[in-house]
Amino acid sequence: MLETEVKFQLTDPETIRRRLRQAGAVSAGKDFETNYRYDDGNNRLLAAQHLLRLRRDHRSRLTFKQPHPSEGRQFKIHDELEIEVSDFDTTHQILEALGFHRVQIYEKHRETFKMGPTEICLDQLPYGHFAEIEGTPDTIPTVADRLGLEWHRRILANYLQIFETIRQSLKLPFTDVTFAHFQTVQADVAPMIQQFEAESPL
Repeated sequence: MLETEVKFQLTDPETIRRRLRQAGAVSAGKDFETNYRYDDGNNRLLAAQHLLRLRRDHRSRLTFKQPHPSEGRQFKIHDELEIEVSDFDTTHQILEALGFHRVQIYEKHRETFKMGPTEICLDQLPYGHFAEIEGTPDTIPTVADRLGLEWHRRILANYLQIFETIRQSLKLPFTDVTFAHFQTVQADVAPMIQQFEAESPL
C-alpha cells in the first residue's frame, strides 16, 4: 500500500474541526492510541528509516513502513504493510522472541474524518495539535486549502522525528512520548516544530 500524506501544526484545532464539518466531512470517531516502536539490537530499522509499529486503539494493528523512492518535497510518501492482530500483548511477545525490542512508546488522541477519498486526522500529541491529511497528490492540496491550511507550512516529518528535535533541544530525560511525561514540560515547543515546515524561515 502506498501512503501519501502531509501534516500541519494547529494552533486552533476546534476551528479546523468546524471547517471539516462545514465541508461535509464525516467523523469516523475518536480514539486514544498507544504505539510501540520496535528495532533490533543495532537499531538497523531506524538507520534505514523503516518503522515497525504495534498500535492499540479500538483494535490492534502491526505496521511496517519504509520510504518510497518517489518521495519528494511536496508530500510524505511511503510504502506501508499493515495487518490487524487479535491480541496486542501476544503480538508484542512474538516480536520480542524474533529479536525485535520495544524501543519507544508514543501516545496520541486522534479523531478521523472522511472527505471523499481523503482522510483527515486531527491529532493531539503530548507536545501539540496537528492535522494529518492522507490522500492523493491531487486531493491533498485541495482539502488543505478548503480547511484554510497554508500549503507552505506543511510538515513532512513524522511525529517521532519532531519529538527527537524537541527532546534534544530541551534535553529531556525521557524517550517515550507520553502525556504523563509531558506534564512537567513547560517550554513553548511550537517554534521548534515550525522548523519542520516546508518553507520555514527558521
